Amino acid sequence: MESEMMKKKDDLPLVSSYWSVPRNEIMKEDGIPRNFRLLEELERGEKGIGDGSVSYGMDEGDDIYMRSWTGTIIGPHNPWETYEADLSIDLSKHHIPKTFLDKVAFRTVKLLRVPTDIFFKRRYGCRAMMLETVAAVPGMVGGLLLHLRSLRRFEQSGGWIKALLEEAENERMHLMTLVELVQPKWYERLLVLAVQGVFFNCYFVLYLLSPKLAHRVVGYLEEEAIHSYTEYLKDIDSGAIENVRAPAIAIDYWRLPKNATLKDVITVIRADEAHHRDVNHFASDVHFQGRQLKEAPAPVGYH
Repeated sequence: MESEMMKKKDDLPLVSSYWSVPRNEIMKEDGIPRNFRLLEELERGEKGIGDGSVSYGMDEGDDIYMRSWTGTIIGPHNPWETYEADLSIDLSKHHIPKTFLDKVAFRTVKLLRVPTDIFFKRRYGCRAMMLETVAAVPGMVGGLLLHLRSLRRFEQSGGWIKALLEEAENERMHLMTLVELVQPKWYERLLVLAVQGVFFNCYFVLYLLSPKLAHRVVGYLEEEAIHSYTEYLKDIDSGAIENVRAPAIAIDYWRLPKNATLKDVITVIRADEAHHRDVNHFASDVHFQGRQLKEAPAPVGYH
């Protein structure tokens, strides 16, 4: 009778997540925790090792028996919801402007940087937030216009619709992360409305008239973004900007360790921008060669 009761007790699940998902209790028959297994599990949880769908750790840091755990189910592994940045990407690449349109794009971006430098100076948190409100527009505009073209002409896009929408979503998540860190003031929010309204319409018309110029402009914008985030990291390293804890949205989105900091977040964002730089310069090169984007496979899932 006693052995049956113990068996029933062992069969009872231990609820250890916010969503009440049962987890088998990791215990020996004598009630002593199997610490070697639990330590391994704890390390995996703290370092974010796994598919990124579950975030877990100790409920209380001083629980030496590791009996009480807490966790959150983030959701299924889905490339539209999470990214894993490639930190090995070359950050120093620069497309040298050779053609007339290249020079127009390059000088336009350099000109746009002047008011930004004057207004934000070295307030890189606010500067980055404003940059991302603009950077999230081109991918959506390009994806939209290619989508409509595909519908009109009954043709495939070569994966470019998804690639550009991935870019737009990734840039949007940059913004959502930075808003958590910066907490913009009312006049900065007003500035966002004005800048986004003007840029969206200008870029929409530009993409209709010259996609190769539009993609080249974005490529150079991304180069400037890499520069800005590099300066941001320099200020963090020097102590001018406090290296605070990473917000939860960044930890979940990039599958960062639980102890990730602002420096980790800016590092992965900079890597994302380098990917967008390469994708847009590549798209522009395709157009300059007299081809359509559908003729060159898009780098889908490049994160």
